[in-house]
Amino acid sequence: MNAFLATTCIVTGALLAGGCATKKYVQTTTAPIQAKVDQVGEQTGRNGQQIEDTRSQVKQVDEKAQSGISAAQERASAADRHAALADQHAGEAQNRADQANRLGEKNTQDVSSLRNVVANIDDYKLQTTAALLFGVNKYELTADAKVELDKLATEVKSEKRFYIAVEGFTDSTGSKAYNEALSRRRADRVVEYLVAKHDIPIYRIHMIGLGQEKPVDEAHSREARAKNRRVEVKVFNADQVLAPLVTTGAAAK
Repeated sequence: MNAFLATTCIVTGALLAGGCATKKYVQTTTAPIQAKVDQVGEQTGRNGQQIEDTRSQVKQVDEKAQSGISAAQERASAADRHAALADQHAGEAQNRADQANRLGEKNTQDVSSLRNVVANIDDYKLQTTAALLFGVNKYELTADAKVELDKLATEVKSEKRFYIAVEGFTDSTGSKAYNEALSRRRADRVVEYLVAKHDIPIYRIHMIGLGQEKPVDEAHSREARAKNRRVEVKVFNADQVLAPLVTTGAAAK
């Protein structure tokens, strides 16, 4: 029995010794391989990260490139639009210049006559006159004076460019201040009649009282004084002066 146990122990010890030797051999053999595998794994990981970094960089570059291309295309489109607009404006300007040249050529022959007419545009011509007589110290219109004013107003209503000068006068009797006031009253009555009765625009009438100035008869007789107690109504007209201008302007159109 003791011999069997001894034998068993010897065999078991041998197996254990052999197993330890085999494990040590395996560990010694596989260690370099595992280290290489670990090294390859680390390198693979680094390569993968580099690939991802490269992909990210490529994506950023591509996005920038696309943005730059879009911006360049937009600038090119804007430049094309500006060029087209500039061409349009240039064409319009050329058309206006051509039209102006044609009009200038057409009107060249009329320039001299137009200048002459414009130079005399304010040269109103005396058309008609009327002398209204008043009694001593009177300023109310007589029946004869109203007839004369009716005739004059009828004539000027058909005109377009006219004005009426109303000048009041007195004889030489009385003071200067009194005569000036009386002459203004006489002129006022004429203006009131023309405006109220015949609708003559007030802006077309110029009124003044001159008293005993500018007598038509300087004698000191009763007849001379009767002639000087008056209101002179003068109608000035510019229609004949402006007719060439109107005709020329219509032809220029």
